[in-house]
Amino acid sequence: MMRISVWDRGLDDSYLRLVTQLGADAVDFGGDTAFPGVAEQGYPDLDEVLKMKRKVGSYGLDINRVTLPNITERFMGGAPDGDKDLENSVHALRVFAEAGIPVARQRFAGDVFNQLMTRYRAVHRGGYRSRGETMAPGDPDTPGREDLETWWARFVDVYSELVPVAEETGVKLALHPSDTPNPDTPLGSLGYHRVIDAFPSRQVGYLYCCGTRAEAGGSSLVLDEINNYGRKGRIFMVHLRNVRGSLATAGAFEETLLDDGDMNPFKILLELKNVGFDGCINADHIPELEGDQGVLKYGLAYSVGYIKAMFAALVALP
Repeated sequence: MMRISVWDRGLDDSYLRLVTQLGADAVDFGGDTAFPGVAEQGYPDLDEVLKMKRKVGSYGLDINRVTLPNITERFMGGAPDGDKDLENSVHALRVFAEAGIPVARQRFAGDVFNQLMTRYRAVHRGGYRSRGETMAPGDPDTPGREDLETWWARFVDVYSELVPVAEETGVKLALHPSDTPNPDTPLGSLGYHRVIDAFPSRQVGYLYCCGTRAEAGGSSLVLDEINNYGRKGRIFMVHLRNVRGSLATAGAFEETLLDDGDMNPFKILLELKNVGFDGCINADHIPELEGDQGVLKYGLAYSVGYIKAMFAALVALP
C-alpha cells in the first residue's frame, strides 16, 4: 500500500506534530548534512541517527529515505583527495543500514547544467508562487561527449562500490534524475535509463520524480516510464509535483499545485498501483501560498490532503 512521506525540516517539533495530524507516514532527509557526524568526520554518527529515528518514531512516523554524503567535484574531477568522498558514502551507507533505513540517495556533482536555464518566480491563480525556468539566451557552454563519458565512468566507479554494500545490507539505492533535465545532462535523458542497464541489481532503482520527468517530456513520458520502471520493480519512491510546459514543448516550465498543472495526478497514482508500487509518495517543491510561515505551510496541508483523497479514490475503485 502506498504511503505519504514529507521532508524532515530539521525535525522541528511543531512541524512533526503538524505532519502527524495531517496523516503523513514517514520522513525523508534530502540533505547530505542532515545527520550529526557528517560535518565532523564525513559520515553520520550511528548513535545520532538512532536518536533521530527514535524522535521521528515518537510521532508515529518512520524514516523512509536518507541522502548519502555528496560525491563532490573533487571525486568527479579526479582530484588526489577525491576518493575520500566515496569512502564517506560507503561508510554512511553501512551506518544507515545498521539503523534500519530502507532507502538512500546518492547525489553527484555535475549532473545539472544550470547555465542553460534562467530561473524566475512564477505567479499563478490568486497569487501563489512557484519555481519557473526558461531556456537561457545565447549558447552557453556545456560539457562535450568526452566529458560526459568521463562523468559516467566516475559514476560507475561510485555505484560499483555502493551496490555490493546495498545488496549485503538490503538498502535500496534510489537515483533522482537530473533536475533540470536538459537533454545532455548525465541523468536527464537516456543517461537516466542507462543506470539499471549498467547495474541490474534489484537494489538499484529510482527516486522517480514526476515533475522533473514531465519537465523533460510531458505527461506521456511520465506514464510510460512508470510503466517501464515499475513493472521491473525499480521505482523505490516517488516525488509528486505538477508542472506546466516542458523543455520539449515550450523550452520552459513552471511548477504548480497538484491540481493546477498539465498532468493528471490520479492517473499517475493509478499507474503506480497497476505496476504494484507500494512505496512512499512525497509532494516535493510545494508552491508558496498566502499565509505560509516557516515550516508550517498551507501548501503542505493542501498537498498531503490531496494525495490522501486520491489514495481513498484508488481504494474505492472496483
